[in-house]
Amino acid sequence: MKFKAVLFDLDGTLLNTLDDLADSMNASLKRFGFPPHPAATYRYLVGDGLVNLVSQALPEQHRDEATISKVATAQWEEYGRKWANKTQPYEGVPELLDALQERGIAISVLSNKPDDFTHIIVQKFLSKWKFAVVRGQNKDTPIKPNPSGANQIALKLGIPNSKFLYVGDSNTDMQTADAARMFAVGVLWGFRSRDELIAAGAKALIEKPADLLDLI
Repeated sequence: MKFKAVLFDLDGTLLNTLDDLADSMNASLKRFGFPPHPAATYRYLVGDGLVNLVSQALPEQHRDEATISKVATAQWEEYGRKWANKTQPYEGVPELLDALQERGIAISVLSNKPDDFTHIIVQKFLSKWKFAVVRGQNKDTPIKPNPSGANQIALKLGIPNSKFLYVGDSNTDMQTADAARMFAVGVLWGFRSRDELIAAGAKALIEKPADLLDLI
């Protein structure tokens, strides 16, 4: 077997979280009198952590540290209330996870969400499956595209990086995979475009979750 493990991104890959992220961010912007954005705009704003999301959502002239900090606090509060309203696994993801576990493939999650919240979301929506490692951003795991989190997961599982498929939906994910020397797989059902994934170094693109099995 060429690959022994799959490392998944979370938002835009396993779970469609876009509407809840957009709703909470727009509520936070409105709280301070800033204009909201269409939900589709958030496809290009999410994925690089809370501070980056808030910074990009704010008008350029209001991206000072103090404003980012207070809006980020509001966003965390809003998302804490809204995160499970509309979020669901993408169609075909449950069947893919079933098939991977049946084949004995180790599956893990690496997200740019805070670590404790990443665990909460995985437990809420993906508790049926046994993930070897679930990890988000913390003091020991900087946000992607830093490869530290991916490297830590490979080391914990005792599986060489070269035996991992890294599956994600953004340039950040493809860059992380490349930096960690994992096989970068871009998903076309997520938040970003085919062109972005290719430009960022995707070694394979898949149109539906079941297509990943062809790479195992």
